[in-house]
Amino acid sequence: MDLKEIKRQYKQKTPDMGIYQVKNMASGKIFVGRAMELNGKLNSERFQLKNGMHMNRELQQDFNELGMGKFSFDVLDRLPSKESPDHDYSQELKELEEMWLNKLQPYDGKGYNKKKL
Repeated sequence: MDLKEIKRQYKQKTPDMGIYQVKNMASGKIFVGRAMELNGKLNSERFQLKNGMHMNRELQQDFNELGMGKFSFDVLDRLPSKESPDHDYSQELKELEEMWLNKLQPYDGKGYNKKKL
């Protein structure tokens, strides 16, 4: 297989999309999010937390106090890919996230997410 074929196959590969959670194992609180590329997003969450740069201040504060060992980073659900490599998954991913937010209710004392108005 030549380099052009490898590049072509890579471009046609659908990323691993879905819903993830960051869980505080000490309190049970969770942060739920969606990602077009799960592995990359989970790595980004870890990096931001380790470096004190996470957008969610409450999650960051708990992480600073407890450390990496008290948090898990998990995939909750994966969005199956379609036949077409050009398919726009953003709406389906948003709906899947809303389903998980409704199911888990990660707000207030149960989680780090903020309710959307």
